[in-house]
Amino acid sequence: MEFEISGDELVRKVEELSGQNIFSCYQCGICTGSCPFAAEMDLGPRRMIASLIEGRAEVLQSNTPWVCASCFQCVVRCPNDIDIAAVSEALRQMTQRRGIDHIDLSHIPAEERKRIPQIAFVGNFRRMTR
Repeated sequence: MEFEISGDELVRKVEELSGQNIFSCYQCGICTGSCPFAAEMDLGPRRMIASLIEGRAEVLQSNTPWVCASCFQCVVRCPNDIDIAAVSEALRQMTQRRGIDHIDLSHIPAEERKRIPQIAFVGNFRRMTR
């Protein structure tokens, strides 16, 4: 999955979609320390924001926005009031707009699909498909 986007365009688009000023982040790390899923992310929330500030389009290939549960632990503890969950949502939207989906029902065995609550499908399809 290759994204052709300049660093300036990446930052502009993320800030437009999220409504956040990512440059107000001073990299304290409280967001990553607060995140219950940071261990599952290839970039923690702090590194995700740092990658954006540096204009690195590789952040769009990260699993971090997809692992983010939007629990808002990072948001309520951020000393600069950055809504990192909104930044993750912006990155997911940018990925989806390029036609990249992250769920394929054909990869879930039929027996397992019967056991999964319907709300799980609804929530994931809303969040992880275009």
